[in-house]
Order: sequence, then C-alpha cells, then structure tokens
Amino acid sequence: MTLKTGATNSLTDLEGLRVGHHTAMTDGYLTGTTVIVGEPEGFIAGVDVRGGAPGSHETDLLDPINSVQRVHALVLGGGSAFGLAAIAGVQDAMRAKDLGLTVMPGVIVPIVPGAIIFDLGRGGTVAATPDAAFGIRAYENAMTSAGTEKVRTGSIGGGTGAMAGGIKGGVGSASVVLENGTTVAAIIVLNSVGSAINSKTGEIYGAAYGVPGEFDSLKKPSKEDIENAPPHIALLDNGLFPESISLNTTIGFIATDATLTKAECKKLAGIGQDGLARAIHPVHTMFDGDTIFGGSTAKRPAPDALEFHQLLTVAADCVSRAIAHALLDSHAVTTPAITLPNYLEVYPSAR
Repeated sequence: MTLKTGATNSLTDLEGLRVGHHTAMTDGYLTGTTVIVGEPEGFIAGVDVRGGAPGSHETDLLDPINSVQRVHALVLGGGSAFGLAAIAGVQDAMRAKDLGLTVMPGVIVPIVPGAIIFDLGRGGTVAATPDAAFGIRAYENAMTSAGTEKVRTGSIGGGTGAMAGGIKGGVGSASVVLENGTTVAAIIVLNSVGSAINSKTGEIYGAAYGVPGEFDSLKKPSKEDIENAPPHIALLDNGLFPESISLNTTIGFIATDATLTKAECKKLAGIGQDGLARAIHPVHTMFDGDTIFGGSTAKRPAPDALEFHQLLTVAADCVSRAIAHALLDSHAVTTPAITLPNYLEVYPSAR
C-alpha cells in the first residue's frame, strides 16, 4: 500500500474541518483551548475513553445507540474540569450564527463534545484556567482561518501547558492519503504521564510510523545525549515516578472523509487509541484520562470491508505520527511553577 501525506500533513487536509486555537501564557496562565469546527452541517462522531481519570463533555451522546447523528464542533482543551467551561463559549458563538441541531422550530442547540487535559498550575496560578471566552476566541479563530492552511501545532491552544513524560508536550497533527483517495487525519494534544521517548535510544516512539520521508531529518541521538538526559525520562518510560505523582491526559481526534456510521466512528476512535499505545509508554494509566474521538466528514463514499480495514490500519499510525510532531513542534517553557525543555533541547544531536 503506497501512502503519502495530505497537502498540509494535518487535520485540515479533510475538507470541511476548521481548527482554531486560543492560547494564554502570561499572568499565571499556561493553558488554552483548541476547537475543531465542522461546517456547516457538522460531522459524524464516536469516542473511545481508556484513561483512568477522564474529563469530558457529551461523550454519552456519541454512543451509537443514541439518537443525535452529527456534532457541530469538538473541543480539546486545558484547564482540567474547569476548562470544560470553554465549550459553553463555543456553543454560544455557534448559536449566535444559528448553527446546530434544530430541536424544535426556532430552537437550535449546537452539539459540542469535548475533553480536557490536566495542566493546572503550570503557569504559576492554579485558578488560571480557560473559561467561555477561550471557547469563543478559539471558535472565531477557526472561522477566520482559510480552512485549508496547515494546523498550527506545538505549544498552542489545548497543548499550551502540556507535558509528556516530563518534557514539553503540545499539539501535533498528521494526515495520510490512501491509494483510493480517502484521507485520514489526526490532531492530538500530547500530555502523558508516560514517555513518548524511548529512554534507551532517545528516539521518539511515534516517528517509527512515519510515511516515507516524513521524519528523515531526525537523527539517532548520541550516546552522550542519552546519558545526559533528565533521569525522570527513563523513570516515566518504565512506569515509575520521580518525586511526586503527575496528573496528565492525552486527548485527540482521528477523522476521515469516507462516510462512516457512528459505530464505525467509535471503532475508528478505538483504533486511534492503539496509536497512543504505540507512541507512549506506559499509556492509559490511572493518572491519565486518555480520550480519542473518531469522526467522518462524509465527503466520500462509504468504504467496503477491505477499504475500512485499510483505513483503520493507517489511522493508528496517523495518531502515532501526530504524537511525534507534537514533541518536535513544541517549544521549551519556564514559568514560576515549572521548567519544561523540549525534545531537541534534551537530545540536540537528533537535529
């Protein structure tokens, strides 16, 4: 199977999806909100929750046995449970434009599921968390984007305060186009207790699943860099904690333009969790709330059984690749509460 990335190697390679971020990095904040908008009719969605400490909104609605068939936006944000307040802002902004589900004449309800990561206090002030205004701004940024430009990644939006295995995490995205023209794309907020780095080699787990040429510029880290890496990387890679327990959570969205049912979107989300398991060690812990949404823009025909199998096969890899990009695209950060180097600071020989 010959694979290639989409034009931007990001979620916006799927026609009809827009991505917007709002980021706060001053005055005690190190957090933000990311919104994915499906315009104008929304998208079909499912969800798979495997972490032991999830924080989410409207996930029961996505069960295939329930009636609502499409969602209108999706929020991936920081702020722990407080950050779910950003979803109300997205709903308010969409309602003002009469976008959503018509539940009765003249009554529109935007359906906006979401999930959050734990990043409380990383900017220095525990109470500095996203509110409805974050959601409004992220939504407005999504709607003023071109819609076809590459998703901004790294230390931005929901990934602003993210950390992964003790170094800087963030937002990552990737896409792939199958031989039949179907596109699969992912966006991930990497904020894991476990490590996305093989502590024995210094290599990024997810980079092993890149399409030809995607990560060719990465070099194997030197023995010196591996030996000088912060010791907590090896501890967390092996399921141990340095001095205190860290609370985290990795969340994301894996989607396709093939027409899928809600049940198939749920399966897609579950396969996306396999992509987490390939790129983070350990994963789905009791200190993470790992949640993956699956989606279909339904711009292309429904796949047959073999085509769906191929779609699922590349979906897991797409999530792993997005995780690798999250590590590579995020920049180091220092606040009154925390210092987080990025991957290339820890392993400069990998450049």
